[in-house]
Amino acid sequence: MSTEDQIRLHAVIHGRVQGVGFRAFVVDKGIAFQVNGWARNKWDGTVELMAEGDRQTLERLLADLRRGPRMSNVTKIDLDWQPASGEFRSFYVRTTV
Repeated sequence: MSTEDQIRLHAVIHGRVQGVGFRAFVVDKGIAFQVNGWARNKWDGTVELMAEGDRQTLERLLADLRRGPRMSNVTKIDLDWQPASGEFRSFYVRTTV
């Protein structure tokens, strides 16, 4: 896939998303969808993620994020679509900020 087909999704997920395995869920989905990027907890109780891939795949990832893992309760997702940078080589958990 050429880099022109790639886009970046920056999302902040609100709700009951910490302490319920949400980051691991995101990483599992990122790997399954073969997108690159990261997920991390934020001190305000949200989970932030950056993911790069094709738009259709990222939309499927986003649909799964809206559902989340079993114990989560997603109330809102702030989205920002950006050009892909190609800087990520895998999908991983980053340190809390």
